Amino acid sequence: MSPPKHIKLNNGIELATIGLGTYRSQPGQVEEAVKAAIDIGYRHFDCASIYGNEKEVGNAINEKIASGTVKREELFITSKLWNNFHVKAAVVPKLKESLEAFNLDYLDLYLVHWPYAFKEDGPLLPTGNVKEFFSDIDYLETWQGMEEAVKLGLTKSIGVSNFNAEQIDRLVKNCTVKPVVNQVECNPNLNQKKLIKFCQDREVVVVGYCPLGRSEYVGRPGFPEPTIFDAKVAEIGKKFNKTSAQVVLNYIINNLGVVVIPKSVSPSRIKENFEVFDFVLDCQDVAYLDSCNKNQRVCPSSDFKDHKYYSFNAEF
Repeated sequence: MSPPKHIKLNNGIELATIGLGTYRSQPGQVEEAVKAAIDIGYRHFDCASIYGNEKEVGNAINEKIASGTVKREELFITSKLWNNFHVKAAVVPKLKESLEAFNLDYLDLYLVHWPYAFKEDGPLLPTGNVKEFFSDIDYLETWQGMEEAVKLGLTKSIGVSNFNAEQIDRLVKNCTVKPVVNQVECNPNLNQKKLIKFCQDREVVVVGYCPLGRSEYVGRPGFPEPTIFDAKVAEIGKKFNKTSAQVVLNYIINNLGVVVIPKSVSPSRIKENFEVFDFVLDCQDVAYLDSCNKNQRVCPSSDFKDHKYYSFNAEF
């Protein structure tokens, strides 16, 4: 069967299985990228306060709504709570700041960006002796603030990002509103099959960031080469008249059951990434892509590996 274009969350809301990522998209570029994506057919946009471009994303969205190209209710907008604001009382105010930046009345999904917290008065991205900026605030406390945001109608859904299986399990057992997604790195080099199964068993959808790897890290020691540069993947693409990137995105959506949010500011690449629903990989193609798994991350966040809630010390 062809890849599904939508997946139902545990609260009944549907999420498009491909969205536009906006990480590190520059303010001058991201506005045009979002407008192009909406024209192409994207309805799912992944954002975060730490990306520093919510205002520009909001400008593009509101322009397209005003022009009649799209209705607000047709869009699915995600943003994320940063690590310095994990205390329960800070969650709703930070979400309201994001809404003000977007110039929107509500979000469709708000995520806890990482399970670990930083001190509220510390830097957003600590460097040097990072331990002095760690906070022990429990993500269960943070989640209470997230649940309050749902009650207030500020977001329709809530979820998490970069949580391991143990953290997901603890959260699901201690919440009133269940997380709808866990957003984690997912690509053929890190296919996350164990974590995906664990989340699916608890009705938590996995959203995969860096689905195409990070090409800017090619050649760096310890970083796996993205599968889009694999000659065998290029061969698979030729069979279907598709690019390597399209093959990889199709595989992640259809064979891993994961929602993808590839980032691009190039209209041609944004269009290419969206055209992945009209072919089905052969069994041997899937087996090859499965064999590419190396359990290597391009986003290990290893500077914070000594935090009590650092998630990547676990097997999955």
